Amino acid sequence: MRDLLSFFALEPVLVDVGASAGPPHIWAPIAANSTYVGFDPDARAMTDAAQGIYRKTIIVNEAVTSDSNVAEVRFYLTRSPVCSSTLEPDAAALSNYHFHALFETEREAMVRASTLDAILLRLGLGRVDWLKCDTQGTDLRIFRSLGDKLQRGVLALDVEPGLIDVYRGEDLFVDAHKHAVANGFWLSRLDVQGAVRVRDASLQAVFRGAEDLAACARRAIRGSPGWCEARYLRTVEFLAESDAARDQYALLWLFSLLDDQPGFALDVALDYERRFGGDAWSERMRKEATLRIVRGQRFAVLTRAKSWVRRVAGWPA
Repeated sequence: MRDLLSFFALEPVLVDVGASAGPPHIWAPIAANSTYVGFDPDARAMTDAAQGIYRKTIIVNEAVTSDSNVAEVRFYLTRSPVCSSTLEPDAAALSNYHFHALFETEREAMVRASTLDAILLRLGLGRVDWLKCDTQGTDLRIFRSLGDKLQRGVLALDVEPGLIDVYRGEDLFVDAHKHAVANGFWLSRLDVQGAVRVRDASLQAVFRGAEDLAACARRAIRGSPGWCEARYLRTVEFLAESDAARDQYALLWLFSLLDDQPGFALDVALDYERRFGGDAWSERMRKEATLRIVRGQRFAVLTRAKSWVRRVAGWPA
């Protein structure tokens, strides 16, 4: 990946809003060529994992807001730092789930806040190539608050919207998905996460005196959907309509390979050729995407062959 970035002379700008868990692992192969910008006002779980790995690392310890008229916002610091939010946890709804204690507010604080536009301007960054939002309920409004130029320049978008009511007034997946698809994105990946739905009082009534009810519940009860990790990539139609430049095609192609989408990478490469003609870039994109697909075919054939041998031999799958 570093070789490909050097070939295209690209330096992606990767923005991580809600960075307490550290940079996404998917960015590691392109870190040495990229600028990483991480935001989180709750410094309790912040790490220095990005330092020394990225070409440039910027950590901003303030909240990102969609409201350009405020200079600070109320921040709810919860028992688990990764659950802290500018939105108040919905205690009544959470009480039905066994992980509700993670969202208990330990204290409230007024923290410095700015819009993403304003902070990027302050940092001298004029674009966002890949935006990851894990803001505990405000992902959609943060993306929508970007100015038109910055918003249209986002080629990959990661959000983690809820499927249940965890925060008061939060943006849910149905809202985020509808907006993304209507504005030039397609859903490349969706990982549904969940939690055990059972009230503490119910467990206490049945397992009176048990010392580790949490472990018991996690082992015995299937988790229910609670939120999802969604990744969107721009469509080639959007790039064409936006009169996108060569480097935007190359970055979208590269991001699709990172997300294990060689078929879409081939679509991007061929659209690039149709628009700009054949050149060294188009040749490299076409060949690399094709190679990934061929490797995938070989792996699939090998996997099927191994499965057939196991069935014939009567071995366990």
